[in-house]
Amino acid sequence: MLVRDVQPVILAGGRGTRLLRRLPHLPKPMAPAAGRPFVEWIVRNLARGGFSRVLLSTGHLADRIEDHFAGRPVDGVEVRCIREKAPLGTGGALLHALEQSGLTSPAWLVLNGDSLVFVDWADLLSRLDRPETDGIVVARRVDDVGRFGSLRCDEAGRLAAFEEKCLDRRGSGLINAGIYLLRERLLAECPPKRPLSFEQDLFPEWLLAGRRLEVHAVKTEFLDIGTEETLAQVDAFIHRNEGRFR
Repeated sequence: MLVRDVQPVILAGGRGTRLLRRLPHLPKPMAPAAGRPFVEWIVRNLARGGFSRVLLSTGHLADRIEDHFAGRPVDGVEVRCIREKAPLGTGGALLHALEQSGLTSPAWLVLNGDSLVFVDWADLLSRLDRPETDGIVVARRVDDVGRFGSLRCDEAGRLAAFEEKCLDRRGSGLINAGIYLLRERLLAECPPKRPLSFEQDLFPEWLLAGRRLEVHAVKTEFLDIGTEETLAQVDAFIHRNEGRFR
């Protein structure tokens, strides 16, 4: 599958409650990062991969995100913001963005607006060249899975279980990197209820239904700005990876 066949959607609607003291007037994806909002670096990384249109699902303090991207800060990339009127959950936010955009696409690339993980986009998209593959979850191997959602795979590399973060679970393993590549046919099966979570609702249902979900493990840098500790690392992280942005 080629870049032109895939539509990226960045989920940027969360409240970021753990960062309210640091960012009282900004949504978490708009946190300052090396002179630009953090979410803009995600868009710039996608632009370097060849994507020319990005949907942004907004919610908390949505006007701050919408005002920023109205100025088209990333040359050659159309950014369309679609606002949630009420919290819809991660899966519900994606489906709302799809419905309101009026766009169709053979596959959708879903990213979180508060984390950056560097992926070879062409390599990832090529995994959908196999017609039997319904979706792909990007994963990273870490020494301690406690703060992250972890993934269990079978011997063929298919997703066997999606486990939410649990501070009592320790040890190395694969963690969810928050990037999903999903065929349109998979999203067409989603139930109408809202809110709807990828982690708690959709992935378990898809697995029960026997859908083929593969895990694509990457060895690369990763930053989730969900805590004050990791937010303090963001400038150095961006500068260290300058070549990955356009």
